[in-house]
Amino acid sequence: MNEGYISLAHGNGGHYMRELIEKLFVRHLANPLLNVDTDAVALPEMEGELMVTTDGFTVQPLEFPGGTIGSLAVYGTVNDLAVTGAVPHYLTLGTFIEEGFEIAQLERIVISLAEAARTANVAVVAGDTKVVRRGEGGGLYLSTTGIGVRPRHLQLGPERIRPGDAVLVSGPVGDHGIAVMLAREQFGLQGELRSDVANVLPLTQALLGLNGLRFMRDPTRGGLATVIHEICRSTKLQVRLNQSAIPVREQVTAVCEMLGYDAMYLACEGRVVAVVEAAQARDALTRWQALPQGCDAAIIGNLCEGQAHAVLETELGGHRMLEELEDDPLPRIC
Repeated sequence: MNEGYISLAHGNGGHYMRELIEKLFVRHLANPLLNVDTDAVALPEMEGELMVTTDGFTVQPLEFPGGTIGSLAVYGTVNDLAVTGAVPHYLTLGTFIEEGFEIAQLERIVISLAEAARTANVAVVAGDTKVVRRGEGGGLYLSTTGIGVRPRHLQLGPERIRPGDAVLVSGPVGDHGIAVMLAREQFGLQGELRSDVANVLPLTQALLGLNGLRFMRDPTRGGLATVIHEICRSTKLQVRLNQSAIPVREQVTAVCEMLGYDAMYLACEGRVVAVVEAAQARDALTRWQALPQGCDAAIIGNLCEGQAHAVLETELGGHRMLEELEDDPLPRIC
């Protein structure tokens, strides 16, 4: 630890590894259930339907405006639970560190992760640390598993979607993708845009009282367009989106126009796409707009009978097909 960089000895199971875990990870992630002297942890009994998800995170750069790979790992995992209607409770954390990684940066990331966990009211209850040889990793990779509980009566999914239902998004799209890209300085561009990485639980819980709520998803890799294609594919219905209704920040639009990106395909890490019965769409919108995270929420389209395509009604009154994403426009953004 005193030398300031990760060595292979930090992953050998001995003194240096114990020192790294106790002085860095446990110090910041401490909670009553976290016990480094056991191979597994017993969780308290929970009322409801148990929900579990797992994810991996390889973002570059590891620190970016609005977050780090640590906060991204927490929010990315708890958001996957939240959009199912579950309340997240516990996380496990797998850490893969490259030899030579700066310990000071690792601590900043762990602090960011711990702060995100406290904000999301989840506890990291188990973990594992591995060190890979220099040149065999991207500095730091994280792997998480999240556990939450959903009310047993709650049923959400694409099978509940019907023709006429409305599509909503909780805020501007593309912030995360562009913020990470600008942080890389690959194109000599700079800006004040921050990633939208955040806990979406307040947004999802706000809609659970609507019996017309059909479906929720967080538009991460592949962005809004990918979620819309998932809906088309699952329901065999057409989704028609109103381009002028889709919230996109001016900075995102400007960068997309300069570099040939499309905000529809850029990752978000703190947004929710919801499908709601048309009669309750305005109620859903009001509930979202009453929250700080949802102040820019919008009704952006609807579902109808027809070929299962994603159709964008342009600001000029025309129509264009939203094709399914094939190439990754921004590598390692989540």
